[in-house]
Amino acid sequence: MSETTVDFYRTKKEVTYNFILTIVGFAIWIGLVALIGNANFDDESFLPLLFMFLFYGGIFFAFIMLSMLAFRANAYGNMILINENQFPELHEMIVSGAKKLGMHTPPEAFLYNSNGIMNAFARQIFGKKYILLTSSLVDVNNEEQIRFIIGHELGHHVAGHLNVWASLLKLPAYVIPFLGSAYSRQREYTCDKIGYYVSKDIEKSCTAIQMLGCGCSKLNGKLNLFEFEKQELHVPPIFGFLTEIIRSHPRLTRRVIALKNTRLIE
Repeated sequence: MSETTVDFYRTKKEVTYNFILTIVGFAIWIGLVALIGNANFDDESFLPLLFMFLFYGGIFFAFIMLSMLAFRANAYGNMILINENQFPELHEMIVSGAKKLGMHTPPEAFLYNSNGIMNAFARQIFGKKYILLTSSLVDVNNEEQIRFIIGHELGHHVAGHLNVWASLLKLPAYVIPFLGSAYSRQREYTCDKIGYYVSKDIEKSCTAIQMLGCGCSKLNGKLNLFEFEKQELHVPPIFGFLTEIIRSHPRLTRRVIALKNTRLIE
C-alpha cells in the first residue's frame, strides 16, 4: 500500500483535525521556547518556575520511558508471542496483512488473556511496532473477522498514528476540549477502511465491528447487519452527540454505516 493509497482511505476530518492539532501544538511549543528565551534570568521568580517546568517534564519523560520498559517486560513475560510456531494461522494473517499494506517488517504480535474484555491494540515502543489481541476477541470472531481486526490495527501503523515525534508535537494542543477525542475517532474510521482493504470482505468487516457489541460466539453467524444499522435511527441526536464527543471511538452503528459506504481501490 502506497502513501497515496493510505491517504485515499484517510478521512478528510482526520486530515483537518491532525492539521489543527499540529499547528496549535507547534505554536504552543514555540511559545514555551520564546518564553524561556525572553525570560529575565535575574528575576528571582524565574528560577523556581524553570525548575518546576524541568521537574515535571522530567517526571513525565521518566514515566513514559518506564511504562515502555514495563510493557516489554509484561508482554514477553506474560503474553503469548504469535509467530510461525505459535498460532501460525494468526501469524499468517499478520504477515500477509503487513505485506499487503507495504510494511517491510510485520509488527510483533501478542495474544493475552483479557478475562472477558474484547479489544485489540497497536503500539510502538522504542521504534518497534506491536499488535496486541485479546483472547476474548479471537474467541468470538471467525477467521475473516479477525483478518479485518488485524488489518485495522496494522492501519494505525501504516497511517502514522503512532509516530512518536508527531504525537509529541501535537501533545500541547490536547488542551483544546474535545479536539483530541474527535481526532481519535476519525483515526478509527480510517483504520476501519484499511482493515476492509486487507480483508476484502465487507460483511465480515462490518460484523467484526458489530461483534464488539454482541460478544457472543454462539450468535456470531446470526448477526443481522441491516437491523443493527437501523438502531442508529433510534439514537437521540443530542445525547448521541454528547455521549460521543468525549470518547476515543465512534459508536458501533456509525462505524458500520461509514464502512459500508467505503469504496475499495487496488
